[in-house]
Amino acid sequence: MKKAQIKTGFIAVVSALWVSVALFSQTATAQENAENQPWHELEPTVILISIDGARHDYLDRYYAPNLNRLANDGLRAEHLQPVFPSKTFPNHYSLVTGLHPEKHGIVENSIYDPEFDAVFRMSLKHEVSNPRWWGGEPIWVTAEQQGMVAGTFFFPGSEAPINDTQATYWFPYDGEVSNRKRVDTVIEWLEKPQAERPQMITLYFSDVDSAGHGYGPGSRQVGEALRSIDNEIGHLMAQLEQRGWLNSVDIMITADHGMARVDQTKHMIIDQAYSSERAERALYSRELAHIFAKEGEIENIVAELEANLPHAQVFTKETMPARFHFTNNKRIADVLVLADPGWIFAREFALENMQSDADFYRPRGSHGYDNEHPDMQGIFIAHGPSFKQKSEVGPVKMVDLYNVVARILDLEPAENDGNPAVVPMLLREQNNEQ
Repeated sequence: MKKAQIKTGFIAVVSALWVSVALFSQTATAQENAENQPWHELEPTVILISIDGARHDYLDRYYAPNLNRLANDGLRAEHLQPVFPSKTFPNHYSLVTGLHPEKHGIVENSIYDPEFDAVFRMSLKHEVSNPRWWGGEPIWVTAEQQGMVAGTFFFPGSEAPINDTQATYWFPYDGEVSNRKRVDTVIEWLEKPQAERPQMITLYFSDVDSAGHGYGPGSRQVGEALRSIDNEIGHLMAQLEQRGWLNSVDIMITADHGMARVDQTKHMIIDQAYSSERAERALYSRELAHIFAKEGEIENIVAELEANLPHAQVFTKETMPARFHFTNNKRIADVLVLADPGWIFAREFALENMQSDADFYRPRGSHGYDNEHPDMQGIFIAHGPSFKQKSEVGPVKMVDLYNVVARILDLEPAENDGNPAVVPMLLREQNNEQ
């Protein structure tokens, strides 16, 4: 090798070493600055986290060290009972309004409004963002209207200007946004100057629900999904801890509902179970059918359904159980058909494709059943300065948590269906004396 080549090679190696040293030094300096950063003190702050479809027993069945740390150091409820129906949109919106669906109007994931003669579906963005569907007052609107900044990272209702108000920070739902991006954005919000910093924050994760639907609540896939979300919760905790905020922020971890195991061979063909020409309109899911009857046809529809569906219950507004709180709204259908847990409805046109699927016999998961059924119950964990520590409490209902958040943030709550006795059950004495 020539001397010039040796010299050039030597210079290149030395240069590379100097670059590596410089990068290491910069990284170390950045880490040291972060650790020594005089982070600002936080005003009372709530981060409300929804883990969609996280059944009440998942913390005991699957490995979730960060969630269990929060539960063990803070407070854990026996379970969080959803409102009826035990579906995603009704329960998320009941969580943040403290109202039952018959009052706030989000009575299903898919809704027909006879006055508008229009249908609401999660996939219809122009309806999801239309305030005409959303009654009540979600907690971020309560906060904003009382002079507090709020931030929502994906939560039903947050895309619409409800009572002409939205959270200061919000995003249209996009399932492609990573969970890490969601968590890091929350941290960025907290680092803002006080006048711009949200004190009411919502955060949403869908992975556990998706795994439950696809493989059933007892599956390896659900365990993996929960562990993935647990890692994100751990990242949030680490970021808060690094800034000295972990014990200054109130974290509430909820689920909108649980999940029941479903064997797809246990299906009922819902549109063969009654004469569909008797109906003006019908909306179907795997667990529920909402049938708006033509004039004079309610009794005929009920009689046909009861004769043909041995694994379902049929209700009218007159026979609806009072505990469902599911009667007094024009969007609630004349006839409601509720499948028994573990059974599902199917449509005639879709049956062949469903049965020919190579994975037809694989266990699946469903929700939407009776909200008192054990498999429909979700998790509830709370950790922070406002909550009781190292405590276990009995069941909590979805509508009860709006008042809890309002008390922590010293907000005047809107009218709601929550039980005031839940506030002292969850919060430490200094919060109850406010």
